[in-house]
Amino acid sequence: MATTAELEAKISKLDWAGLQSLWKAIQAGDTPGWGEGEALEYLAIRAFELDPDESVMVRYPYEVWLFGEKVEEIDGAIHLNGLSCIVESKQWGKNIPIGPIVKMRSQLLRRPAATIGLVFSKMDFTTPAIYLSYFTMPQAVLLWSDYDIQIALDEGRICKFLRLKHRMCCEKGVPNYDLREEVIS
Repeated sequence: MATTAELEAKISKLDWAGLQSLWKAIQAGDTPGWGEGEALEYLAIRAFELDPDESVMVRYPYEVWLFGEKVEEIDGAIHLNGLSCIVESKQWGKNIPIGPIVKMRSQLLRRPAATIGLVFSKMDFTTPAIYLSYFTMPQAVLLWSDYDIQIALDEGRICKFLRLKHRMCCEKGVPNYDLREEVIS
């Protein structure tokens, strides 16, 4: 099993084309050299790190310890122009049910109110999970499905899409804004 430092070194070698290749491997369920779910965790963070927006800061997966006990495993953190986000990634071969949304909301309750949750999925989310995401406010949980990830990778930009998803959540109360609407218009 690779260490966090080894995985960070591995992902840091990838540019946008490398991330697109890794994404195809994730979708095919063929990610040798990565532990279960690790490839998407690191891909999501690396995409933010590669974004030409110079004001973004990232943190790769880490553990949170309280009073000598591990209480959380966080898949990463993103800090962008006043937005602070914690990340959860699910590389499951099915649509994501409510569990990860509930977990994210619980993690957000321990953080400043303005912190946003980002949940990335290899596929999509179940209808109950989507409905639940509408009722996590004021702890915003923004959903990133397979097509959202694909669009960000195709464009070689993800920060602008995070700002767009956040804006749509603020303006319309929509935590699962479909980026295909932006690409089409």
